[in-house]
Amino acid sequence: METPEALSVTQALAFAKGALEQVTVRVVGEVCELNDKPGYKAIYSSVKDEHSVLPCMMWLNRYNANGLRFKTGDLLELTGRFTLYAAKGRMSFDVFSFTLAGEGNLRVRVALLALKLEAEGLMNPARKRQLPLFPERVGLVTSPRGDAVHDVFRTLRRRYPLARVVFAGVPVEGVEAPLRIIEGITCVANSDVDVVLVVRGGGSYEDLMPYNDERLARTIAACPVPVVTGIGHEPDTTIADMVADYRASTPTAAAEAVSPDKRELTALFDRQGLALASVLQRRIDRLGHEVGLRRAKPLFSHPELLYAGEAMHLDAALETLTRVQANLVPRFGQQVALWASRLSDLSPLSVISRGYAMALDEEGRIVKSVASLHEGDSLSVTVADGTIATRIMEIHANSQVEEG
Repeated sequence: METPEALSVTQALAFAKGALEQVTVRVVGEVCELNDKPGYKAIYSSVKDEHSVLPCMMWLNRYNANGLRFKTGDLLELTGRFTLYAAKGRMSFDVFSFTLAGEGNLRVRVALLALKLEAEGLMNPARKRQLPLFPERVGLVTSPRGDAVHDVFRTLRRRYPLARVVFAGVPVEGVEAPLRIIEGITCVANSDVDVVLVVRGGGSYEDLMPYNDERLARTIAACPVPVVTGIGHEPDTTIADMVADYRASTPTAAAEAVSPDKRELTALFDRQGLALASVLQRRIDRLGHEVGLRRAKPLFSHPELLYAGEAMHLDAALETLTRVQANLVPRFGQQVALWASRLSDLSPLSVISRGYAMALDEEGRIVKSVASLHEGDSLSVTVADGTIATRIMEIHANSQVEEG
């Protein structure tokens, strides 16, 4: 709109100022200059894009009420209006409010989520579990096409080839990535693994956003076995890293965290072997000393002491028996001599020696009567100096005996 008459500089600037301040716009730009010295009533900055630079001013009360802070390099989305400083003829952008745009906005969202999960205790070190020293089965959740999977397998083969890997290949970027990573963790955790690795290679902040997903964070925290993350590079830290039981700086470092080095194992076994040998040697020495003490006892150097008490009892019994025998034998000897004399008197041999004979039949019975004999029977007749074998020719019974 053209004015009817020429305007002074002041009038022109006032006219322009009034026209500019009637329009509120949003501007996106990167902070390239910042001046927030103490005592100033406003925050002065400049934002830029590839071709232009825009001076900005935000009153301090608005800046404090906005709740966010920005720094050089941040990408901002500014809401405000253009204005003129008439005294200098300079145009600037009067900022009403701002938000972090692009990565900056993502970082704000991630920071707010981190505060929420931390308040729930998901990042509490006391909740996190110790990693197994010698895992037999290792779960691995990552992309099947990236460098991370090769880094992990190479590290495990080099350091700990005994471990078996249960691998879930999942996308690690894109909208569907968080859900697929969750499914992968659930799958390997249900496969009897001892620990789970969740890894991926480096990338931009936006590339790593799937690992800032709240659902994924809660899945990691609820995993029945320890979870180790190795996401991106050393400076990168995601929500998944914060809630994991162990955060490694890279995929390789994650594999190293769950795998004892073969050289370290060898050294450990050597130390344990020496310690075991030392313990056994001390035990052998102690037992040998005890054996020596027992061997030195009189019982083993003079075994007869083992039955010395019994020998003394036997000697005492023998002495008693000898004493008793000395007292009883003479008396028993006289009695025996008497009994022997009576037996000699009663012996048939004594009778035979006086001229008598004793006849025995064929069955060795003493013949007491001719009634038990028959003609032809054999007899054995014993006399004082021998035995006569004879056969009965005739039998003459004693009539006086028969009559009697």
